Amino acid sequence: MGGNRFGELFCVTTFGESHGPALGAVVDGCPPGLPLAESDLQADLDRRRPGQSRYTSQRHEADRVQILSGVFEGVTTGTSIGLLIANTDARPGDYHELAEVMRPGHGDYPYLMKYGCRDFRGGGRASARETAMRVAAGAIARKYLALRMGIEIVGWLDGIGSLRYDGAPPRIRPDNDFFAPEEAWLRPIAELIETLRREGDSVGARVGVAAYGVPAGFGDPVFDKLDATLAHALMSIGAVKAIEIGDGLAAAFQRGREHRDAITPRGFVTNHAGGILAGISTGQVIRLYLAFKPTSSIRLPIDTVGRDGQPRILEVKGRHDPCVGIRGVPVAEAMVALVLMDHALRQRGQNGAVTPPMRPIPGSAGEETGVGSDAT
Repeated sequence: MGGNRFGELFCVTTFGESHGPALGAVVDGCPPGLPLAESDLQADLDRRRPGQSRYTSQRHEADRVQILSGVFEGVTTGTSIGLLIANTDARPGDYHELAEVMRPGHGDYPYLMKYGCRDFRGGGRASARETAMRVAAGAIARKYLALRMGIEIVGWLDGIGSLRYDGAPPRIRPDNDFFAPEEAWLRPIAELIETLRREGDSVGARVGVAAYGVPAGFGDPVFDKLDATLAHALMSIGAVKAIEIGDGLAAAFQRGREHRDAITPRGFVTNHAGGILAGISTGQVIRLYLAFKPTSSIRLPIDTVGRDGQPRILEVKGRHDPCVGIRGVPVAEAMVALVLMDHALRQRGQNGAVTPPMRPIPGSAGEETGVGSDAT
């Protein structure tokens, strides 16, 4: 099976299924000398972990990560970092009745048509559980970016149901069950989730991510533009159906005089471009958004077919998120971290000796951009 490896210089290969024995990853390209412990990864995994509140999937996984290689005496060695998370609350027996039925909105049918067989236990490789290893690997990238370059990545729930966030990107990661940027959101979201549970339904969500302190120069022209690789990374997350960079879809309805970001001696005036021009970072805040579809595993009956092509009526039971976008926040942060880490190493490799002929232009008013140091 292809498509299990991500990145050019900072590479992540993952393996494992939702209800198999374990999930794992191999991370290649991490520079040596980075202080790293399992607790550094566990903090981000705990933010993604299911079963922590009644508002998410009730699968109770500890998600305890083990570092099997690549770290010695508390620092990375420059060799492959092996990561493993055991599945401790797998229930493959819950899915036997789905072995011969195609779940609408899931990967059952396309997997079967592509491979001639499929792991029906919770979707196998297509399960959102696969993202645990992305978060673990992303935590390594996040620590390097923060410690060596002063780059910080913040994700938040930007919209759900009738709620839409109109404020500036948060500077600190929201610390609540919903990753909500406003305290006033907590009760309405909780009420929405309870309603969805009673109705057996689900809802989509919009997630925002901002990267602070990214210096100008990240990204390669043409095929590996920074926004192109970010879109590739984020669209690889299950249930993500759209990506917006900066003003995103709103740009289609703007005039040129509205959208272009003026530059003065004091800096950029606005940031409609989301911190990326011509596929290369400008030094402004990188701002992007993801649209997560509603969870397809819901109790409401739906028409489908079996492997024999005959009609069926399906009602999916089990432990599922009423809104998968909520736990998608730390996953989106992790994928942004992996992309920025990869581009940081690419920039250092090709242009580490380049001295820019002008001083960095400050970001737009109201944005705390920070200034990333050279990668070392």
